[in-house]
Amino acid sequence: MPAKGDRETVTHFPPSGHSSAHPTAAPRVIVIGAGCIGLSIAWRLASAGCAVDVYDRGRAGLGATHAAAGMLAAAVETEPGEQALLPLTLDSQRRWPAFAAQLEAASGLPVDLRTEGTLQVALTRDDVEVLRAGYEFQRSLDLNVAWLSGAQVKEREPWLNPRAAAGVLGAADGQVDNRKLAVALKAAALKAGARLHEEVAVEALSVTGGASTGGRAEGVVVDGALKAADVVVLAAGAWSRLLAGLPDGAIPPVRPVKGQMLALRMDPAQPLLRHVVWPPKCYLVPRLDGRLIVGATTEDKGWDDSLTAGGVLALLEAAWRALPGVEELPIEEMWVGHRPGSRDDAPILGPVPGVAGLVMATGHHRNGILLTPGTADLVADHVLTGRVDPLLEPFGIGRFRK
Repeated sequence: MPAKGDRETVTHFPPSGHSSAHPTAAPRVIVIGAGCIGLSIAWRLASAGCAVDVYDRGRAGLGATHAAAGMLAAAVETEPGEQALLPLTLDSQRRWPAFAAQLEAASGLPVDLRTEGTLQVALTRDDVEVLRAGYEFQRSLDLNVAWLSGAQVKEREPWLNPRAAAGVLGAADGQVDNRKLAVALKAAALKAGARLHEEVAVEALSVTGGASTGGRAEGVVVDGALKAADVVVLAAGAWSRLLAGLPDGAIPPVRPVKGQMLALRMDPAQPLLRHVVWPPKCYLVPRLDGRLIVGATTEDKGWDDSLTAGGVLALLEAAWRALPGVEELPIEEMWVGHRPGSRDDAPILGPVPGVAGLVMATGHHRNGILLTPGTADLVADHVLTGRVDPLLEPFGIGRFRK
């Protein structure tokens, strides 16, 4: 059943970040997708006085958002070839503290933002060479990373393998509990007045002027009926390209990128780790409640959602080599998620040329949680003002037409 929020609870967007002038009449907006991206955009727009309806084929927050690890690693995750994405990831990372505080105040729920930093670890001589090359590249971009000796690594995380040879600390990186984030975003959006329609599939986008020539998005079709809107925001993650009715040139080139993950159970009073740690071939994310997230495989296998012995074995072996104590921990959960990967593994954001009223917010791949505040603020600002922020310009869908 559709859930209704309290339309009397209205705060102006954005409380921080880019300012925007409110239009005379706030647009009616339909958001397709109720993951962290869709819900955060809905929250910002509803807070600005827009009439917002959010549709999701499943339950809110139970897709890629639920499957993620919640890492905020703009520095240590940056690799050669990703320089164009860096301004957007760094901007969104800077927004996270204020965004989390605003969200917790609006929802009354915690999101467990943690800022201890992220630690990359080398275990062998070969690992050190790989780590050194990555560190020098990140330093060339003036990122906030520091080289640590093996002794310094073990001072910070004494339960790591005693043979840990070196590390790199991304002091500004951290994590948020992505599952708590989804719950808080849903609550905040509803309190701001957004209407959430869970387990309601959008059958098609309705475009005036014809599906082949473009025109204007006038709404969506649900249960055979048109739901009219001034703006439609497509934020359906890996499912985005499956929306019927998208004109030629407006079909986002996104695909599902499978990831297998698991969670172990630590003693929350005496956790084996306190930082997010990236050893070779896996990452380890400790939660305040004692869960230890171990991830993740990266597989181009379409919508396959099977856990495999090989995938789980590879993750557990990599985790055990870095943190031997994991062999005593119980396995609490194992799951598969599908990241929305684009053709160039960068997000697809902003208006669609030739289709007025259609806005993209998809293709975030492994950066969906990190980019949530930036995407929400910049996309909402565009919907409210028509402005395309310079941070959005490189990520429009038009880049795939060149």
